[in-house]
Amino acid sequence: MAVPSKLLKPVSLTKVASRYLIHQDSLPKLPVPELRQTCQRYLAVLEPLVSDEELEHTRTLVADFMVPGGVGERLQKGLERRARKMDNWLSDWWLQSAYLEFRMPVVVYSSPGVVLPRAEFQDRQGQMRYAAKLIAGVLDFKTKIDNGTLPVEYMVGKPLCMNQYYQILSSCRIPGPKRDMVVNHSLGKAPPTHVTVVHNYQFFVLDVYNSDGTPLTVDQIYMQLEKIWNSSLQTNKEPIGILTSQHRNTWGKAYANLIKDKTNKESVRAIQKSIFIVCLDAPMPRASDEMYRSRVAVQMLHGGGSRWNSGNRWFDKTLQFIIGEDGSCGLIYEHAPAEGPPIMSLVDHVVEYTKKSEMVRSPMIPLPMPQKLRFNITPETKKDIEKANLIMRIPGVIVFSHFGKNVPKSYKMSPDAFIQIALQLAYFRMYHVCCSTYESASLRMFRLGRTDTIRSTSMDSLRFAQAMDDPTKTVGKVALLQKAVNAHRVYTDMAIRGQAIDRHLLGLKLQAIEDLTSMPEIFMDTSYAVALHYSLSTSQVSAKTDCVMCYGPVVPDGYGVCYNSMQEHINFSVSAFNSCAETNAAKLARGLEEALLDMRALLEQTPKAKL
Repeated sequence: MAVPSKLLKPVSLTKVASRYLIHQDSLPKLPVPELRQTCQRYLAVLEPLVSDEELEHTRTLVADFMVPGGVGERLQKGLERRARKMDNWLSDWWLQSAYLEFRMPVVVYSSPGVVLPRAEFQDRQGQMRYAAKLIAGVLDFKTKIDNGTLPVEYMVGKPLCMNQYYQILSSCRIPGPKRDMVVNHSLGKAPPTHVTVVHNYQFFVLDVYNSDGTPLTVDQIYMQLEKIWNSSLQTNKEPIGILTSQHRNTWGKAYANLIKDKTNKESVRAIQKSIFIVCLDAPMPRASDEMYRSRVAVQMLHGGGSRWNSGNRWFDKTLQFIIGEDGSCGLIYEHAPAEGPPIMSLVDHVVEYTKKSEMVRSPMIPLPMPQKLRFNITPETKKDIEKANLIMRIPGVIVFSHFGKNVPKSYKMSPDAFIQIALQLAYFRMYHVCCSTYESASLRMFRLGRTDTIRSTSMDSLRFAQAMDDPTKTVGKVALLQKAVNAHRVYTDMAIRGQAIDRHLLGLKLQAIEDLTSMPEIFMDTSYAVALHYSLSTSQVSAKTDCVMCYGPVVPDGYGVCYNSMQEHINFSVSAFNSCAETNAAKLARGLEEALLDMRALLEQTPKAKL
């Protein structure tokens, strides 16, 4: 049972709320870019991606769209009205269209995994001890959120929206037949005081606060985890959690069936309401040192399939920390409430916390046995579980050890832009064309800001990629590289200031749907489909911890590439679907390493004075 809320010391929410709200209110609103500006930039984005004929056709459609008094202007005015009325004209639309109406499984298609450095333990005692410290570390971070002492973050000197920090704990996605919803229980009158622990496919409620509102000590948590372990030695026959890995409509139906039963409904509610989940995983197949991180990436992203740990999850939960018996650890998060940076900030805090030696010895007050959550499995649910058995895709994690941020910085180049241009070069070498590339840009300078798209493919990146391996081009390659890197830097700056094109175009399209007008031609055009077919879906997710995030591609014939550039090395994850013959994640990863080394060699051949 959760501790009754009246026994908890109430966090001074009014103080926190007022401090947090004063900060939030001081943030500017997300602007609506100028229509003409977006249309011109859209055509520039298409230039390296579509044929001359297609581009000409699109130019005509764009000109029609921009006619004074025409459909574009009308939709633009509608957007501007929406922006005046709302805190953020985009955030709710984005949450719905990008996440809650997206019907593919959250596993691989949406939820990122994070591979943490291997922990120093090799047995279950070590696993429990680490899990106990990790839980205490998250609760320590939660205190900062609850009492408003989380320092405001800044980007290019501007304060950032902190709202996402308030969405990642005690929240959960709930499936629906056609669209999902996200529920945040931390905002209720009685915020949750328990975490869910999963072991051998069995779910337990672990209360983590004493009756006076203080968190349990590491020792106390450890003892409770021991009790959980000892009462779940056998793997449950029915891995109920695997249902959450399904296509959202399928899971929506199975969910409606599952919660018809009162016991099941209460168990599911306990999982949904918990602060977060800790998954104590069974050992995975051994891997060589070279393949170890890739094997752990599989474990974090989807659990390794139904034979291994995919049933040891509740994939709808915003935050699940995963700890294996062999020292493998990391997490997976459901993407709807937040982007990577707040998650990584929490990770950095927790990893530092687990390194601390414990000073507090616990008073040995006997604690009640953690409650095991019961499920009544009907024949229908049993069938749903069998259908959900997972065979999954494999991401690869590489550590590029030759250099990190240090090299691009020494040439006064943005490390992120340098990596993105290397990725353009690697892709061009593999396919002899460039492709639509997505890199996420943070909009957190604005109230309730989420992301926009940095389009890494430009005419400048294409010219550089074409010239790099052209034997007839003996000079000018460095200038082309600098130009490509600079074009990326300029687009990034534009995106974080709310002036990129993608969310604006989406807004105009959704405004047309809301106004019940016929869909403008530019959104029915093949060029628009090409622009949105992101064969490279990329993200820089920085952390102080030597870790890497990984996620799946967003199109069947594409790649997911995530990286964390440290001072002297770069952690990459590269994923592709095994079912696609045209993609090869290992080959692209090797190509990326070669591109980075070739670009450094190119710069080294040129005296710095001439750069």
